[in-house]
Amino acid sequence: MRRAGLVVAAALQATAGSVRAGVTTADLDAVAAEVIRTSGATPSFLDYHGFPAVTCISVNSEIVHGIPGPRVLAEGDSVSIDCGAIVDGWHGDSAVTVQVGNGSEQARELSEATRLAMWHGIAAARLGGTVGDVSAAVEGFVRSWPTPYGIVREYTGHGIGSAMHQPPDVPNLGRAGKGPKIVPGLALAIEPMLTVGDPANSVLDDDWTVVTDDGSLACHWEHTMTVTEGGIWVLTSPDGGEAMLAELGAPFGSLAD
Repeated sequence: MRRAGLVVAAALQATAGSVRAGVTTADLDAVAAEVIRTSGATPSFLDYHGFPAVTCISVNSEIVHGIPGPRVLAEGDSVSIDCGAIVDGWHGDSAVTVQVGNGSEQARELSEATRLAMWHGIAAARLGGTVGDVSAAVEGFVRSWPTPYGIVREYTGHGIGSAMHQPPDVPNLGRAGKGPKIVPGLALAIEPMLTVGDPANSVLDDDWTVVTDDGSLACHWEHTMTVTEGGIWVLTSPDGGEAMLAELGAPFGSLAD
């Protein structure tokens, strides 16, 4: 899974680095596809329940599951890129949100709040703890942010391993101490989805793209992680999450530990 996670990290880095005005979302999908192909991995998303692309690319009021296509990005757009890869039957799954150009202050703040909520959720995981600890940490961080944001309930993080989606679900709202136990070998994809406005949402006629009902800006960040005896290991982060975990006072533990 670490090998798959590093492929995903490389694909996201290359794709995010290609975001600019005038590029289509299909162009971005092709960048991720090429990184995955040359790494000897297989895309997780392509043909998953009929999904037609390697990445999900969601723009502005699109929360998740946007289908790459002819849409041309414009200055100021907020772009979520979600990517998964398989190596030897094991999955990695991660997402980032970036701005076209500088973006708006509102979009940058929303993205930073979403990113940090994800990391606070990751840092709350521990062996013997529960999935609810992660959920409560995500929600608690968002509720403490100076700007009030909507938290999407209908779509959650998930277990991941030999399949992209496995039990348990990892909601972005919850109570500490509740839910399944975190045990050795459990890997989780933690992925908060926040909105500037009301988090109520609908699926478009393409049967995939999820959008805010009020048209407000949305954001999505995601990492795949696990907990070893030594501490937390973020499988889709190039450094394993070591730097951010240190900043948050959480233990880092790769297999080397």
